[in-house]
This record gives sequence, structure tokens and C-alpha cells, in this order.
Amino acid sequence: MKSIIIGVAITILIVALVLWGGSRIAQLAATADRSEVPATRVKKGRVNIVVAARGELQGGNSEMLTAPMAGGMDLIITDLRDPGEYVEADDIVVQFDTTQQEFNLREAEADLAEAEQQVKKAQADADAALEEARYQALSATAEVKQAELEMRKNEVLSGVVARQNEIALQAARNREKQAVQDLENKKKTSAAGIAIQQTAVQRARISAQLAQRTIDGMVLKAKTAGYINVQPNSNQNIFFSGQLLPAFQNGDTARAGQAVAQIPDMSSWEVSARILETDRAHIKPDLKVSISVAAIPGREFKGHVKNVGTASGPQWERVFETRIGLDEVAPEMRPGMTSNILVTVESLEDVLWIPAQALMESDGRSFVYARSAEGVFTPQDVQLVRRSESQAVITGIEEGREVALSKPEQQKSAKPAAGVMKALQK
Repeated sequence: MKSIIIGVAITILIVALVLWGGSRIAQLAATADRSEVPATRVKKGRVNIVVAARGELQGGNSEMLTAPMAGGMDLIITDLRDPGEYVEADDIVVQFDTTQQEFNLREAEADLAEAEQQVKKAQADADAALEEARYQALSATAEVKQAELEMRKNEVLSGVVARQNEIALQAARNREKQAVQDLENKKKTSAAGIAIQQTAVQRARISAQLAQRTIDGMVLKAKTAGYINVQPNSNQNIFFSGQLLPAFQNGDTARAGQAVAQIPDMSSWEVSARILETDRAHIKPDLKVSISVAAIPGREFKGHVKNVGTASGPQWERVFETRIGLDEVAPEMRPGMTSNILVTVESLEDVLWIPAQALMESDGRSFVYARSAEGVFTPQDVQLVRRSESQAVITGIEEGREVALSKPEQQKSAKPAAGVMKALQK
């Protein structure tokens, strides 16, 4: 009898354990199934509709330093400031090799000196020629006066001698006239010769000045203070697969007129960003922007939309070039730094919202998977008011309602046993 009672008690205990274990396993399985569907609750409050994009930091009114126009020659860089180095106004940024230009200057100066000597020689030759012509003119005048004195004796001289005196006077007057004419011609010829040599001097002087000006232009100075942004060297005869061209450095060759360095205006920093076509309708000038620079962690800078450019890119991914002006700057900023921007399009007060991934759309309808009283997620239609990358403003559902962050059907592909074992392992 005692053994029967013990057996019954053991049987009852085993049955109770089995029932308790099954209930526990069912609870764990239910908990596992529920945990496999991430969920959140509908919240109410203020929502900022923002558009996010990535851009590049650059100066708004940049000063571009270009290689001088030195007769179309390729110029060798002998000294170049480091990228990102700070310079003041009038500081030297780039220097080019001036060997050829200095040789040209020496030749021009030699030509100038020779031309000046030719002017002096022409002046001396002109003075000598004029002096000789004046002497000839004075001699001719003296002969005329002598002949005139001889003419006074004609009254007492025979007819033949008197006639000879008349002929001599006429010849003396002709020689005087010719001498005077030769003097005037010498003056004009000498002046023309001197003018020609003076023109050569002026031409040589201009050549020397141009050579000196070219040498002065081989030194590029900053007009404003700022940080140096060395430009890519497109003269490299190297194929860079998917890489940026290397920046200019000492010893590189630049073409005349080619941009070598850039100095952005510190007072007008801006971000060049690309806004997707789907967000273009929300962007307009003067909207507030929050900017974070990747190289300056932990800081946010305020800005505003300056303008929106034209569309570019393929049809399946059209973007708009957008200029973001910075209202705040920092000394650590450098051109080309990657920047993330958040444009505040609109602020909505006291509205219902959920994470953007919780809103589903299909066949023109918007809906969420809301948890029912039985704990099952079922579709429920809602009305979409506004949507950003992270939030969706909706109506048609009560505040605090639990909604799934993904489709529950996607979570049912796992086997129940796996879910039970996963729950038991916790």
C-alpha cells in the first residue's frame, strides 16, 4: 500500500513537471517570437524635417594663383608652400625657376646699352657733319662778300674783266645757296638718324622692362590671408585608376596660365553639396543648415542655403549642386574637407511620428504593422503627412501604439525550434 502511494505521488510529480516545463517552453517560445520582431511606439511631439547630404568644404571667394604667361614656356616650380599652410597678405606662395628669364634680361640690358651707345655715336656724327656743313656755308658766304667787293671795281675795269667779276659773284651766290641747303639737309638727316637710334633704345628698354616684369611675375604672392590649397597637377603623364591627381610640389612643371595654388577667403567659407532630386523641392535659399566637418569631430557649425544650381548626373541619380554658406568658421578648417550637412526643411509641432523604417508603402497606400490585443502585428492604414530620412509624420493611429520596425513576415522564415532554443539559451 505504501509503495502504491509513493508510485502515485511520483507519477503526479512527473506530470506536474511535464506540465510546468511545457508551459515554460511555450512562454519562452512566445517571448522569442516576440523578440524577433523589433518594434517601437508611436510618439507625439516636435519633428524637424531635415535633408541630409555630404559635401566638400571650400572658400567662397577664392584667390587663384596661376603660372605667369612667360612666352608659352613650361615653368619649373622651385619653391612652393605646403598644403594647408597659413599665409598673410604679400607672403610668397610660389616661386618659379627664372634662369631663362634672367638670361633674357641680360641680353635685353646689353642691347639697351649698345643702343644707347649708338645714339651717342649718331649724335657725335651728326654734330661733326653739321659743323662741316656750317663751315661750308660760312665759306660760301665769305666768297659772296669777296665777289661783291670785286664787283665794285667794274666801273674802272674793262668790259671783259667786269663780266668775269659778275660771273664770279653769281657762282659764289650759287655755292652759298647750295651750302645753306646742304646745312639744312644735314640737320634733318642727323635728326632722323638720331631718332632711329633713340627708337632702338626705347625698344631695347621695353624688352628689358618686360624681362624684368616677367621675372617679378615668377614670384606669386598672396593678396589675402588664408590657408594654402595646392591644386592637382594635371601635367602628370601617369594614369591614376580611380585616384585623384597628385598635387603640385617642388620640381614640378606648370604650363603658363595653369592654376597652381588657391587661397580661399577666410570670411566666406562654404560647402559644396549635392542634393538628391527627390529632396530638391524642399530646398530653398536661406534655410538653416547644420554642418559637421569630418576632420573637426565634436563640433557643429551653423550655416544657410545660398543657392541651388542645375541638375547633373545620370537620370537614375540626378543631383543638384547646392552652395551652403557657413555662419561660423574655425581656424582648423581646410579646403577639401568632407562635410556632412543637415538642412532643416520644416519644424512640425505636436504631431505623431514614427521611425521612417516603420512606415510601409505598397500600391499607393501607407500602413504600419500595429500590435493587436492578442499580441499579433497586423497591417493598419495611416496617412503620411511628411517624411524625412529618419522620421515619418503620420495620422490615423493613436499615440503609444506599438508598431513593428520591419515586416513581421520576414521574421517568420526561421524555424520555431530555433526560436525556442534561442530563447532557452538566454
